[in-house]
Amino acid sequence: MNENEEVLSARPTRAQQAAEARLVKDLGEADSALPGLLVVEPQRCRQAQLRMSPRPPKLHGPYARLTRKVDNKTVTRLLTPEEVAEYRPLFESAKRLRRLLADFQQLTMEMVDAP
Repeated sequence: MNENEEVLSARPTRAQQAAEARLVKDLGEADSALPGLLVVEPQRCRQAQLRMSPRPPKLHGPYARLTRKVDNKTVTRLLTPEEVAEYRPLFESAKRLRRLLADFQQLTMEMVDAP
């Protein structure tokens, strides 16, 4: 290490230690989570390409789509209403986990950046 390199030291305050303990506890209590994004919205009519298609376009649905990355490619799958009902808690759990992880990372940065 040369003299120009910063030494990162994480010496958390008691409040930071308490926040870290809460985050670790919450992460440990997490449920199963489904990666991806659930989108429920109406879709344009497939016949919208016809010259005589209605203006504004006729919408159908709403339809639910699961979009996620698989091997670095975006994969989209239509879901039935039953699947949406079954998977919705898994999406909510994934959202909660992402929020907890972001909070944990923010707290760590505060500990490392503290004077």
